[in-house]
Amino acid sequence: MDAIVKHPATLVAGTDMPQAPRPSRDEAEAAVRTLLAYMGENPSREGLIETPSRVVKAYDQLFGGYGKDGRDDLARVFEEVSGYDDIVLVRDIPFFSHCEHHIVPFYGKVHVAYYPSDGVVGLSKIARVVDVYARRLQTQENLTAEIAHAMDDSLKPRGVAIMIEAEHMCMTMRGIQKAGVSTVTTQFTGVFRDDPAEQVRFLTLVRSR
Repeated sequence: MDAIVKHPATLVAGTDMPQAPRPSRDEAEAAVRTLLAYMGENPSREGLIETPSRVVKAYDQLFGGYGKDGRDDLARVFEEVSGYDDIVLVRDIPFFSHCEHHIVPFYGKVHVAYYPSDGVVGLSKIARVVDVYARRLQTQENLTAEIAHAMDDSLKPRGVAIMIEAEHMCMTMRGIQKAGVSTVTTQFTGVFRDDPAEQVRFLTLVRSR
């Protein structure tokens, strides 16, 4: 009798969660047609014939964070910084993501600060990390924590501070339908977590203009 070989489950990049089997593009387009029909539309009418293909193509971009690990973008560190060891803050990084509860957008700005220990990372890499985790189905709380953990794990800094300010279309377009409501989340590690004065410094620098 042939031996049964059990292959380990593929994990979502940067997590310990198993990756669900991925449907084919044809199956994904068929699912869009089903949703169009559920809405009461005719998927075969002229204006919608190409919609399933367009939606799947858009999803490839909007949810391009799957299969990527944000920590990979932080692998290269510049050590020649003339002994600089003070705060590095990148603020007002724009982002958009999609709520995992209703698959509607939420968007806003991310502010990232850290105290380097063994060098600094390229500033554009921090924005790339934000994009990797934002381009998945998310909650704002989880997005905040994932960015912080990626920075902490990769750079081993003396501390990381993250703030996200966002507006959620699940509150604007449906449900309570209140536009303009802003949600703020923060995550602190290291010196930012242990010293309230460092939190105040971070918040002051974010708010100063």
